[in-house]
Amino acid sequence: MEEKIKRMKELIETLNYASKMYYQFSDPIMTDYEYDKLYDELVSLEKETNTVFSNSPTVNVETEVSKQLEKIEHSSPMLSLSKTKKISELSDFLGSKEGILSWKLDGLTIVLTYNEGKLVRGVTRGNGIIGEIVTENVKKFKNIPFTIPYKGELVLRGEAIIKYSDFNKMNDEFSEDDIQYKNPRNLCSGSVRQLDSNITASRNVNCIIFALISASDEIPNSKMEQFKWLESLGFECVERVKVTSDTIEKEVLNYKEKIKTYDIPSDGLVLTFDDTKYGLSLGSTAKAPRHSIAFKWKDDTVVTKLLDVEWSASRTGLINPVAIFEPVEIEGTIVSRASVHNISIMKRLKLGIGDTIEVFKANMIIPQIASNLTMSDTIEIPGTCPVCNHETKIVENNGVKYLYCLNDFCHAKFIKRLDLFTSRNAMNIDGISEQILTKLFKEGIIYDYKDIYHLDKYKNQIIKFEGFGLKSYENMINSIEKSRKVKIANFIYALGIEEIGLSRAKLICKKCNNDINKIRNISLEELSNIDGVGEVIAKKWVDFFSNEEISKSIDELLKEIEFVDVDNNKNSLENLVFVITGSLNKFNNRDEMIEFIEENGGKVISAISSKVNYLINNDVNSTSTKNKKAHELNIKIISEEDLLNMVK
Repeated sequence: MEEKIKRMKELIETLNYASKMYYQFSDPIMTDYEYDKLYDELVSLEKETNTVFSNSPTVNVETEVSKQLEKIEHSSPMLSLSKTKKISELSDFLGSKEGILSWKLDGLTIVLTYNEGKLVRGVTRGNGIIGEIVTENVKKFKNIPFTIPYKGELVLRGEAIIKYSDFNKMNDEFSEDDIQYKNPRNLCSGSVRQLDSNITASRNVNCIIFALISASDEIPNSKMEQFKWLESLGFECVERVKVTSDTIEKEVLNYKEKIKTYDIPSDGLVLTFDDTKYGLSLGSTAKAPRHSIAFKWKDDTVVTKLLDVEWSASRTGLINPVAIFEPVEIEGTIVSRASVHNISIMKRLKLGIGDTIEVFKANMIIPQIASNLTMSDTIEIPGTCPVCNHETKIVENNGVKYLYCLNDFCHAKFIKRLDLFTSRNAMNIDGISEQILTKLFKEGIIYDYKDIYHLDKYKNQIIKFEGFGLKSYENMINSIEKSRKVKIANFIYALGIEEIGLSRAKLICKKCNNDINKIRNISLEELSNIDGVGEVIAKKWVDFFSNEEISKSIDELLKEIEFVDVDNNKNSLENLVFVITGSLNKFNNRDEMIEFIEENGGKVISAISSKVNYLINNDVNSTSTKNKKAHELNIKIISEEDLLNMVK
């Protein structure tokens, strides 16, 4: 008994940590196969010992909440579903009732709130009790309606997803081993929880509705009819089919065939009662509601032999292990390689060349290693980068170990930095994609930032690039010349300093009166005292500008550009905090308004709180959630015209 209790505590600690890394940081430390295996072992031990600890993942919602985004408590807790891998248990669950069988989507759960026909809030699942406010990012989703004909309050749950087709297109441009591009779910999670909504907009995120939580008016009691009503309002709802205990096996098998070519990430199915009032009347356990159950695909594992481990360097400096094994057929396709994700997973699997391993397809799509039957643990971690041969280092982050190249000018890192350098919020150079940058590097044309400003020397060579003719070349050169005049904050952002986005760059530049010499030499203490910077970020800044090679590169670059004069006396909005909501008339877009406010000394945040001085909403008399909250906190609501008058 004592050994079983000890094992249970070990499992709880391991599973809780794995859940935290998966949900909070989108960074798995073990495969789904391994997690499910350990979870099932814990359930079995709990039944055997008749003991359940308060921190067990079998009774608790899995995750913590990120410390970066503003938090809000959900109106109703978001519990996990009970799971099964047996079709017979689905039939038993349904009994004589009719049910709705739908995809269990594999993305990031979002709660959407509409009021008076307008989208007023988007919140992540978080820990099921408290979520993160991501309203501005939700507004960048491809398929979410901003306004709907229904004027009452409407609360929905949906899954933010990135389709496999879009994910694969992005992988044509970005390294497949970059940490944020391991799979669509990780990319989607990182995209939705960005502090810069423009990044979300570039990621082709969709939101598929899977539940209607509440509405001001009477709604159909049938789950199927609710979906039809929501679709009539413009929402995209999850694919589903009505089932009985007699038809459910057939429909599960239909889904199993569909998933092989389905474009939307899914990790199983969900069965729920069509009669919503009946489902709600069943109540819930401490962890799971009784109105629904999740079905997870039974993973078909195949035994094969590990032939090699390749070390693939990404554009962030991360070096990921990739397992190469004897080709095997899984779910109808031949596979011979699988990402191992990070050093922690590799060491947990104790891989060695020649080991007998079990492989499977996660969600019947993505090849992974399920287990290592030999566990020789003989793979050596490379001490040098496979791209540039410079020294590598194992870095531990949140308890997970990664291998990084230490060379700041490694080819893989440099291309990524160049891509940021040319992006819209940086030097804003059109017509020079990452693919073109890679080609320019490989052809020996670009070795440093400054080289971008001398591409005219290589005209005859460049116009011969595949798909890149004279017109493309001329457009690129014109954009490069235009970029020679740049605002200093955009230039600082373009340098790719870790943790320095455009907003933070503006804060620091303003502190230094937009003087490049002061910016490069600002002390750690001065930086740490700037609101929104702090000691950790300040150290990264100082280390960056203290790097001799980087400093030389910046010196050369400064010979090519000119900083646009910025009026440092534009402080009409100094120390004022704004929130923006609703449609705009005077400004072309929200980014333009934010830039206007910041250039005049103000600050923009995403949510109403006591820290806010003004809510900007052209519909001053609106009864939206933000307007109501502003009235409660005595925050003045102003229009765009009022804002413009404040700086005259």
